[in-house]
Amino acid sequence: MIWIMAGVDGVGQAGCEDHNREIVMYRLVPALLLLAACAPAAPDGAQLYARHCAACHGATGAGDGPEAARLPVPPADLRNLAASNGGQFPTGAVMATIHGYPGKSHLGAMPEFSALLGGETVAVTTTDGRVIAAPRALVELAVHVETLQTP
Repeated sequence: MIWIMAGVDGVGQAGCEDHNREIVMYRLVPALLLLAACAPAAPDGAQLYARHCAACHGATGAGDGPEAARLPVPPADLRNLAASNGGQFPTGAVMATIHGYPGKSHLGAMPEFSALLGGETVAVTTTDGRVIAAPRALVELAVHVETLQTP
């Protein structure tokens, strides 16, 4: 590789600009691509549940997490959501509750998690047939809660 510096051997500003472009194209871009490939994957639903839900709802979703006794309202037992909904897991309602709909002024005891579950959105078909756009992390968390259902 030939290094060209402005003001040396009669090369002016144009040579310097070409050099800068060359650095970006051949050194910086591959480095950025390598960093992107090494970036940790977004947490899956089970990891999100362990981090944000298990303290109150418990590892199995029974509502018996280590913080449950300190709460003014006992956490829901998440294992029977499908059974109490005619055997259908209420995906839309679960995502709405987790996300914090209808917003900060809702009266539920559950904290609002919308700030933690943003990012890329995906299309989801709810049990009532509606197709909605929802953050991927929220969908993955709801999918994990569905795995906790008692058969």
